[in-house]
Amino acid sequence: MKSPSIFFAIRRFWLTLILTSATALTLTACNPANFKTAAAQVPQVVTAVLSEPSTFNYALNESAYSVFGFIYDSLINENPITTKLEPALAESWEISKDGQRIVITLREGIKWSDGKPMTADDVVFTYNEIYLNPKIPTSTKDALRIGDKGSLPKVKKIDERRVEFSILEPFAPFLRYVGGIPIMPAHALQEAVRTIGSDGHSKFLSTWGTGTDPKQIVGNGLYVMESYVSSQRVIFRRNPYYWRKDTQGNPQPYIERIVWQIIESTENQLISFRSGQLDDLEVPPEGFSLLKREEKRGKFKIYNGGPGTSTSFIAFNLSKAKNSQGKPFVDPIKSSWFNKKEFRQAIAYALDRETMKTNAYRGLGELQNSFVYIKSPYFLTPEKGLKVYNYEPDKSKKLLLQAGFKYNAQNQLVDADGNRVRFTILTNSERKVRGDMASQIRRDLGNIGIQVDLQILSFNSYLEKLKVTHNWDCYLGGFAEGGIEPHGASNIWRIAGASHAFNLGPQPGDPPMTGREVSDWEKEIDSLYIKGAQVLDENKRKEIYDQYQRIASEQLPFIHLVESLNLQAVRDRFQGIQYTALGGPFWNLYELKVTD
Repeated sequence: MKSPSIFFAIRRFWLTLILTSATALTLTACNPANFKTAAAQVPQVVTAVLSEPSTFNYALNESAYSVFGFIYDSLINENPITTKLEPALAESWEISKDGQRIVITLREGIKWSDGKPMTADDVVFTYNEIYLNPKIPTSTKDALRIGDKGSLPKVKKIDERRVEFSILEPFAPFLRYVGGIPIMPAHALQEAVRTIGSDGHSKFLSTWGTGTDPKQIVGNGLYVMESYVSSQRVIFRRNPYYWRKDTQGNPQPYIERIVWQIIESTENQLISFRSGQLDDLEVPPEGFSLLKREEKRGKFKIYNGGPGTSTSFIAFNLSKAKNSQGKPFVDPIKSSWFNKKEFRQAIAYALDRETMKTNAYRGLGELQNSFVYIKSPYFLTPEKGLKVYNYEPDKSKKLLLQAGFKYNAQNQLVDADGNRVRFTILTNSERKVRGDMASQIRRDLGNIGIQVDLQILSFNSYLEKLKVTHNWDCYLGGFAEGGIEPHGASNIWRIAGASHAFNLGPQPGDPPMTGREVSDWEKEIDSLYIKGAQVLDENKRKEIYDQYQRIASEQLPFIHLVESLNLQAVRDRFQGIQYTALGGPFWNLYELKVTD
């Protein structure tokens, strides 16, 4: 599961596309090689994604698998080599001395993909009528909330090219966020936003679904959608109105077409790549040794960026809330187990992560202990207080006994009332490694007397169960593209966050829920996230995020597992690759060229 808001923002939407996209869905009846033959004269990339898009409306997207990396650009981009901010749709920006006012100036003459001019009106519309609109459920809003009161930025037009963003108090990642969030076209969407349907909701909530003709979707990125066949592919064509030109005045990108194959398993993606049907591949652990032997003959290179920026974990459903019919989302008996810190810690000690790294990841990973990226300056080391849970099954059993659990005559773990400890782990089917991890977790927990059942769903069904129905016990998942700035995870850790999955609160448009309880440690982390964004001094910010990591590693709402190495296989025919761990091979897609 991918955090849907700011993890997309400043990290460059179109680089996320191929990085996250290079995970596949089902092999279709049409051979992707046909596209290479039919369009051999057209420079193109044939890549793969693990799941089809859930919407063409960026503001409403909840999925990791989306088209937005291709069709939207940002006002400001982060260079993944230098981590410096660079102009994109905005040519410049000015920041007041107190950091509470930013004026962004758009490039002159920029246009939408339908040829209409993009102006300050589009920026103001996007913020005031979409992202900051209380009636539109978009997780982008979470990352823009400032201070204890959750105040939001004020956005106003100065002239056709200049927009002013202002806030009432300091907000450290202010520029990165307002610069990194996509701008949406007012001329195409304003009527839908302002039209209220018979159900009392804005028409925007049903606008630009995947049933929309892809050619009607208006963007400002490198590409436009040409066609979409559900469960098969999306085809993108170069946006003729994209703003970038090279030093000779030639329009960019040079690559004319992107074929985005939907291939629903990493195993089938591997087959497609080896047969020459794909141009790049996020190398799965099970495929690395095989591909490494074929590197020269297959005319591709495997890039290794070290530990990825994503996370992998299991999380228990800590919600004590009830649905609109008064039924608890979680069985109260199970809820009593899940909400014991000692239970969660015992689970962590029972997991043999080194074996998981060796078997599921073929040794191509690193044990993970925090949500903060290990290369971030905000990462807390174990030596400074991050609690680490190594494999200690005896310690696990001791914690369970201390927490009131016991073992019956069959050596099965039961609670104080004699209920056998049994729960279901939910995960998604597209990545083979997830199934391997889930199987090992079941074995490891079986060794301490816990029975684990597995429920493996397609990604979109998995996401719906987590975010909509709320009726799950435990899930195995991850968030992608964490990056350097810890505030990017605010919608995960803030109490009202749309990705606060382990104790999700009511979201706009959802049926009412009652009885939600928020623990003191959740409130403390929420407060730390507020303070971390308010403080401008980097050393003080680090102290705040260190404390958050100490609490999180003690309370364990997320039990961290293994993060795979960032391995990407790319055909040799691409010129201009500048691979980085943060950006991957295609962060500079606009200037890449294809050779024979």
